[in-house]
Amino acid sequence: MVMEQRTTWWRAAVTAACWMALATAPEVRVSAHAADADAALATALAAEGQATVKAFGAGDATALAAMFLETGEVVDEDGGVVAGRPAIADLFGRFFARFPQATLAMEIVSARSLGAGLAVEEGVRRITTADGAAAQMRYVAVRSKQGERWPIASYREFADDPLPTPREMLSSLEWLVGEWVDESGEGQTTIRYDWTADGNFLVGEYDLTVRGVSGGRSVQRIGFDPVQGVLRSWTFDSDGGFSEGEWSASEDGWLIRSQATMPDGSTGRATVTITPRDTDHFVVESTDRCVAGVAEQDFRMVVARKPPLPAVQPAGK
Repeated sequence: MVMEQRTTWWRAAVTAACWMALATAPEVRVSAHAADADAALATALAAEGQATVKAFGAGDATALAAMFLETGEVVDEDGGVVAGRPAIADLFGRFFARFPQATLAMEIVSARSLGAGLAVEEGVRRITTADGAAAQMRYVAVRSKQGERWPIASYREFADDPLPTPREMLSSLEWLVGEWVDESGEGQTTIRYDWTADGNFLVGEYDLTVRGVSGGRSVQRIGFDPVQGVLRSWTFDSDGGFSEGEWSASEDGWLIRSQATMPDGSTGRATVTITPRDTDHFVVESTDRCVAGVAEQDFRMVVARKPPLPAVQPAGK
């Protein structure tokens, strides 16, 4: 989408333009909070926005730049600075050349005076291109009173994109969903992963069978930890033990650092790697294993996707 092409000049142009209201409706929305705090100031700033909308609707880059002080500046979300009316006008001109008929909307959330002739305006703006792509940002504008007008001395934007959902953060593990099987000399482990009903977690069920007898069951839940910004898993074993793992992406797959608590109260640790081979196979390796201070043997297993059951043929065929 064009709105995701985050070139520096485009961000700056959008930054300079996006504190305006919809081009098709020359008015600026002012929140009740801002109006109640300083009605006169909010009204004056709304008038500035309306004048800007008119210039924007006409595609007049020079008039838009005139909404700033001669030495005014625009600071984009990454800290890039465009200073002075000529440079700001140039950015607006390139913006209109690339995004004709774009519309903008904004809401003044707060407006407060900093003393004689200075005011701070905070709000949210949204820009939409002709093809329907849209982006929303928070902004802070410092204005300087010049006669009856309030041109901008400095305008800065901050990301206001919605936070990714837990499912979006887990999307790189979606390939785990399905039924899997590991066959080794010690027995057979069947594995099944699926999404929870709310889509916020992946849940895995591990069932071990040794010579036809159940050898234990584990349930694992994988989710996104928004505090640390990592994927994390919690595993609970049928014998009362449990563990927690922190997942990080590696060049070939995933690295999991796991800390475990055994049913007898002892603790353990391990480093687990999961490496996809193809869409139907992955390799699990566990190293640096230690339980109750005693080193344990490393292990490796290859897990294959369980083939679907053959279709049932109607009777008589």
